[in-house]
Amino acid sequence: MFKSVRAFIGAKNFEESKKFYQDLGFSYVDLDSMLYFSIHDNLGFYLQKAYVKDWVDNSMLFLEVENLTEYWKEIKAKKLDKKYEKVRLSKIVKNDWGQEFFLHDPSGILWHIGNFKS
Repeated sequence: MFKSVRAFIGAKNFEESKKFYQDLGFSYVDLDSMLYFSIHDNLGFYLQKAYVKDWVDNSMLFLEVENLTEYWKEIKAKKLDKKYEKVRLSKIVKNDWGQEFFLHDPSGILWHIGNFKS
């Protein structure tokens, strides 16, 4: 019945965000006024050429991965927090429901990247 869910996010600097998500490993399709970024099958989101501070400052996405430690190491090795001034990468945090780490994109969008306990 259902095939996918796709969020829309904004970008303070569209070109910088576009490059960041490419560096992160996403591929994209240009849809004129926005880009559709995907990383695997129907896992993706739309990056808009739009910036509303309150909206972007409060945007969060959760990406569930199978091997959190390996993915964290992969992102850390890319040194995105050195390449992009506003990008921040946290350490892995253990919670009662599972574990996660946080990645802020160049606009401040907060990604929760984690996995749930079995």
